[in-house]
Amino acid sequence: MAQPAVEIPFTIHIPDSEIEYLHKKLEVTRFPDELEDPKWDYGAPLSDIKRLVGLWKDGFDWRKSEESINKLPQFITDIEVDDFGTLKIHYVHQKSEVKDAIPLLFVHGWPGHFLEVRKILPLLVEAKPDQPSFHVVALSLPGFGFSEAPKKKGFGIKKHAEVANKLMLSLGYNEYVTQGGDWGHIITVLQASIYGPKHVKAWHSNFPLPRSPPSLLQNPLSYLSHLLPWDAKEKAGAARTNWFLAKGMGYNLEQSTQPQTIGYSLADSPAGLLAWIYEKLVQWSDNYPWTDEEVLEWVSIYWFSRAGPAASVRIYYEARQEGSIGQKTPWSPIPFGYSSFPKDLVVRPKSWCRTIGNVVFEKFHEDGGHFSAHERPEILAADLREMFGKGGPAFGVVPGKNGY
Repeated sequence: MAQPAVEIPFTIHIPDSEIEYLHKKLEVTRFPDELEDPKWDYGAPLSDIKRLVGLWKDGFDWRKSEESINKLPQFITDIEVDDFGTLKIHYVHQKSEVKDAIPLLFVHGWPGHFLEVRKILPLLVEAKPDQPSFHVVALSLPGFGFSEAPKKKGFGIKKHAEVANKLMLSLGYNEYVTQGGDWGHIITVLQASIYGPKHVKAWHSNFPLPRSPPSLLQNPLSYLSHLLPWDAKEKAGAARTNWFLAKGMGYNLEQSTQPQTIGYSLADSPAGLLAWIYEKLVQWSDNYPWTDEEVLEWVSIYWFSRAGPAASVRIYYEARQEGSIGQKTPWSPIPFGYSSFPKDLVVRPKSWCRTIGNVVFEKFHEDGGHFSAHERPEILAADLREMFGKGGPAFGVVPGKNGY
């Protein structure tokens, strides 16, 4: 095995001129009108966006956030991608004090970014008696945060999986496990299929996304279970899914068909970018108490990103062209575990989720939404420790790395 690459430390420092430019753009924001008492029926309320724009312009201290974010151990490295040349990839890499900690790759989605790992990171690397510990790598996907974006068409999910795998190998983690949600789920599906079991030894998802119900020929036991009446939680999950498909999918259709068009608004209007993401943060979480500063920090990562906020939405278009949206999930025999949260976007019953992979671990939680690593970090970390700990179904999957 090749020697691990030398890591190049990375520190965020946005030029003063960029912060001043943001404030000038916010100063001339033109807000739309609004109907009387619309609540959230038509999207993000005008009062919320006016308040947030005002704070972003006059009260939010980006330098304070920058200092806090820079406490994370960040690095940047060059990854050679087949047919696309070299991309500079930004990532967080926190090692545990436990020598035999389990290498874990954390993969975010949209409208998330590498900061999704911040709350769960200390929980995963912590050395606790009778609890497994992890060496955690959380990359910024190409075009997100401070990773470089590809310049050519066709950078689909397989390429994201290639980048993620090559990053882990470059760090000396020839064998590792993965955890992902949103696009992180879809990327790690392919990682498990393409790079397992040689490199990827097991995977966990907080966004189990089966493409179809179980079939009699391929999943006979799950199919028979599917025929039974659904319980209250499964019915609630179906209702949540139906709400999302009816009321929450517009962004997806635009970003997967005409990403450049919406990109002009996201790149030119900080208020437009804020409203586009704020809506998802609120409606996709489970009564999470977002503070204004938290929202503005989250959105600022997109505004100040290396490639600009328009680059991140192209993953939807490329995935659709590649066929990663709507196709049957590639099967992998390596151990698969998932955690389901009731206010996620798509909440399917166990019979469906068991078609995704070789399910060895499953948990259906009482609360939580789409951003579980941020909303419910203790719960998600506990699930990972249970799955990979002693007596767990994926204990010892990485040879010589049991987390103790």
